[in-house]
Amino acid sequence: MRNPFRYFNSSPEIIRLAVMMYVKYPLSLRNVEDLLSERGIDISHETVRFWWNRFGPIFAAEIRKKRVAHMRGYPQWRWHLDEVFVKINGKLCYLWRAVDHEGEVLETVVTAKRDKAAALKFLKRINKKYGRPKTIVTDGLCSYPAAMKEVGISGRQEAGRRLNNRAENSHQPFRRRERAMQRFRSMKTLQKFSSIHAQVHNHFNQERHLVNRDVYKHRRSAAQAEWRTLAA
Repeated sequence: MRNPFRYFNSSPEIIRLAVMMYVKYPLSLRNVEDLLSERGIDISHETVRFWWNRFGPIFAAEIRKKRVAHMRGYPQWRWHLDEVFVKINGKLCYLWRAVDHEGEVLETVVTAKRDKAAALKFLKRINKKYGRPKTIVTDGLCSYPAAMKEVGISGRQEAGRRLNNRAENSHQPFRRRERAMQRFRSMKTLQKFSSIHAQVHNHFNQERHLVNRDVYKHRRSAAQAEWRTLAA
């Protein structure tokens, strides 16, 4: 991989820090500018916008590549699929999300409709990347069984009350981020940011409620150290 920072005067450490702050936390571009200014880093909020558009997909792709290679070595136990409404310029579109049994976001897809074709596109994409799971938990949307029947996995669906809470909870970090950004202006921007946000959230999600303080601090330090080496 060629050095993506070769034409930039700013150091890679500053660029990685700005992108991480903007994507990981519910901050606006100007919030990131102010926080970096307190550290003695004088950049414009438009520079932060340019950096996350340029380097966000690169960082997310590198995180996704390592995670997919690791996950394909193990059998897929259970996926949780769900979709949420997102309003863009007064029109509703749908953000589809696939989550594994541990809460890791596998894939996000934005569509204009919530029909069989949209569900089929979503299922084909995640099946191609991760293989097929033993069971798939969904809500009561009729598009899921129709799409699963065409893919050939109709017998693996589970649907029931509160079974899909893991997928519902996975929307919360994105919703907080959406409010900070004051919504999105196009489906293309939504697709781009949701994909990047999912991978960055996976990378820094250490499930601190399941481990003690020492284990959490070790995992957090390891995640930060790995982030500093992205695209190096």
